[in-house]
Amino acid sequence: MLENKKENRYERLYAQFLDLTSVTENPVSRMATMAALLHHKMDYFFWVGFYLLRDGELLVGPYQGPLACQLLKKDTGVCWAGINQGRSIVVPDVHAFPGHIACDSRSNSEIVVPLTDAGNKIIGVLDADSRDFNSFDEIDAGWLEKMCALIYEKPQ
Repeated sequence: MLENKKENRYERLYAQFLDLTSVTENPVSRMATMAALLHHKMDYFFWVGFYLLRDGELLVGPYQGPLACQLLKKDTGVCWAGINQGRSIVVPDVHAFPGHIACDSRSNSEIVVPLTDAGNKIIGVLDADSRDFNSFDEIDAGWLEKMCALIYEKPQ
């Protein structure tokens, strides 16, 4: 997708997400809404959802797409890398990523964005996969970080 087109689409999605979630402070509702928006509005998002930390384990949360891995092996794969490094990670080719966890063999590129609670503590990640190589970039990372910041924000 061309950079300008991608920026414009994210601007619209961001505004739509703000509008849809202004009626609730429930983070699970907001995660489910974000996953649905991204899955249905971004044509290169094959799978998108959240993995949440619970008692030291990374478990699947709200998502859209094919069946997901329920539990991700500790300190392995892109999701754990995003948590352990405390930053977004863009992977152009998941097959070249050491320890990649293949929940669906059709995925070829991935982006992971840390999810923080109201106290700025990492509690999980937003994870998106694409069937295409090189689907995600810094534009995706920037906008997904902005959207994830809204999960625990109080409505205006």
